[in-house]
Amino acid sequence: MPNTGNLINPMLPQFQIDTTFDLSNYLVERKALVEKALDNSIKIVYPEKIYEAMRYSLLAGGKRLRPILCLATCELSGGNIEMAMPTACALEMIHTMSLIHDDLPSMDNDDYRRGQLTNHKVYGEDIAILAGDGLLSYAFEFVVTQTKNVLPKQVLQVIARLGKASGAAGLVGGQVVDLASEGISQVSEKTLHFIHTHKTGALLEASVVCGAILADVSQANLYRLERYAQNIGLAFQIVDDILDITATTEELGKTAGKDIEAKKATYPVIWGLEKSRFQAQKLVEKAKAELEVFGDKVMPLIALADFIISRSN
Repeated sequence: MPNTGNLINPMLPQFQIDTTFDLSNYLVERKALVEKALDNSIKIVYPEKIYEAMRYSLLAGGKRLRPILCLATCELSGGNIEMAMPTACALEMIHTMSLIHDDLPSMDNDDYRRGQLTNHKVYGEDIAILAGDGLLSYAFEFVVTQTKNVLPKQVLQVIARLGKASGAAGLVGGQVVDLASEGISQVSEKTLHFIHTHKTGALLEASVVCGAILADVSQANLYRLERYAQNIGLAFQIVDDILDITATTEELGKTAGKDIEAKKATYPVIWGLEKSRFQAQKLVEKAKAELEVFGDKVMPLIALADFIISRSN
């Protein structure tokens, strides 16, 4: 099947960016830092099987977009990578938990994730559930025990944000409505918006704001970053919906066409592909407009917003 190609619509106003910023190198460098920190975050001890299962999915690759966003907003807000890395790792642990559980037979029943067998296909459903549980609980422990040079009140704010994003008010609630909407011929745009802003958007928003909170950003700038995150979070999911239709299993690293097979509610189903692409681009432009007050340090967030709608997986 064809790729989505460039989603940018030239008729929309574009945020002027510094074309000298090299996103590819930035992503390679930041991903390497995140991978090293994740590898060091969990050691295999007794009972070995659960730690092996946790590491299997946590270290399976991926874009590491959530931790990279966390690091970027911390640096933008005057902080540094060291103070943000524990939270960045915790975000990836929570995200990985959601993927392990999402792939289970009782949920989306998928055999592949990030180009390799899903956790339950390797370790069984029982251990996969426990691996997800282990990653979720450890994420909070990791933030508390590993965060350095940050005031306790800011660490508590991060914990609260992570808890909300990963619970019934966030991705769990979005998953519940997503499951309830399968097979329904006409799902409202309002319901679909709820699913995507909670199942995907909540953790992306937490990734952005937690980095800024750690650096003690001003309330006004925190609101700007929240709005940026909400827009890119929804754009991210719209692009995911598009890619499920247009990309191959090899490109995605997971089974293509699962949304159609499961009769899931998606934006291409409601709007069609072209309007979905246009809306994703519109959201990204709104996101970038929130960043105009930050100056040159904002380039990673600008480029990451564009990356979200130009990606092929």
